[in-house]
Amino acid sequence: MKIADLKVYSVAARRTNWVFVEVETDEGLTGLGEATNYPGSDLVAAAALRLKDRLVGEDPRDIDRLWQKLFRQFTYLGSRGLVCSLIGAVDIALWDLKGKAVGRPVFDLLGGAHRNPVPLYTHVQGGAPRESAAHAKQLVAEGWAALKTDPFHGSMPGFGTNYVNGHISPEGVEKGAEIIAAIREAVGPKIEILIDAHGCYNVASALRVAKALQPYNIGWLEEPLPPESLQALRQVREAAGVPICVGERLFTRWDFAPIFESRAADYIMPDVIRTGGISELRKICTMAEAYCVPVSPHDANGPINILAGSHVMASVPNCYRVELASAGLELYNAVLDRPLEIREGAIWLSDRPGLGVSLNHDYVKAHPADPTPRPGFHV
Repeated sequence: MKIADLKVYSVAARRTNWVFVEVETDEGLTGLGEATNYPGSDLVAAAALRLKDRLVGEDPRDIDRLWQKLFRQFTYLGSRGLVCSLIGAVDIALWDLKGKAVGRPVFDLLGGAHRNPVPLYTHVQGGAPRESAAHAKQLVAEGWAALKTDPFHGSMPGFGTNYVNGHISPEGVEKGAEIIAAIREAVGPKIEILIDAHGCYNVASALRVAKALQPYNIGWLEEPLPPESLQALRQVREAAGVPICVGERLFTRWDFAPIFESRAADYIMPDVIRTGGISELRKICTMAEAYCVPVSPHDANGPINILAGSHVMASVPNCYRVELASAGLELYNAVLDRPLEIREGAIWLSDRPGLGVSLNHDYVKAHPADPTPRPGFHV
């Protein structure tokens, strides 16, 4: 079996364009992957086409060798970031293809299931305490046991792409804490509340935010700082008084190794696309297991992102939860040939070969990428 073609599809979605890849073989099998990123999906889509010449003629079953081939091709320019996202898309597609070739789901190829269904968490919408509390209560009634929100985003616009000095005002801290107080009162003590800081703060602001959240028994404070300084992250983790989660802007096992070695986080949230695909996420999970760190993938872009992360999490012992933007579920299902099986705050993985889904090409053709930049809501 040889790779015959690589096709890239860019599709208009809720807050960004989704980017999918299909790896086609000379035996008629096709594997599906995803390269969606926020922001920058258009750049990723254009760059993905450049991989075709490096893949055509290769045996798609040699997944690890092809991962290394692509990764080392760019080593002099830097093999993180954009490159990892491209590799991730191809890697996911190759695992999907291999599952189809042998007639087994991806999680079975990774060693079998520790769990199925895989637990999820989703997001609270709203801006004021009353609105946020009402939506949180609605989600709990639907069966969700873990909820995430950024109650401070109104005071820190930009979601990390607009970081200047990392300062949040005392008024901003107070308003955010009021939102979490309202959510906690609405959902009770047993529901897990996760806080996303989107990498917006400096050390002093991160610690003020953490202190304000301490009374509400939060599950974690996510990305309190930009990802560039491990020393600053350690300082916050040691003094925050709440669990810290990082990882959606880290790439490969080599970026996560210092996090584990310095005990800089309580949870990690690698993105299956950005880290380099199913192969690399599985390796990161094994590293995390050695340090007793639970893993909760940042899988909140498109539907293949979610499925790929869920197959890995089904196969590892140290899974916490997988992220799902449930507000986008209808759109996720529209772009696939069959809906995701989401019930009671979990995703059920089928025994269908590979990832278990294909693209709905009629939908893809009818919804081409939107060329207009849309900052939107980032999770």
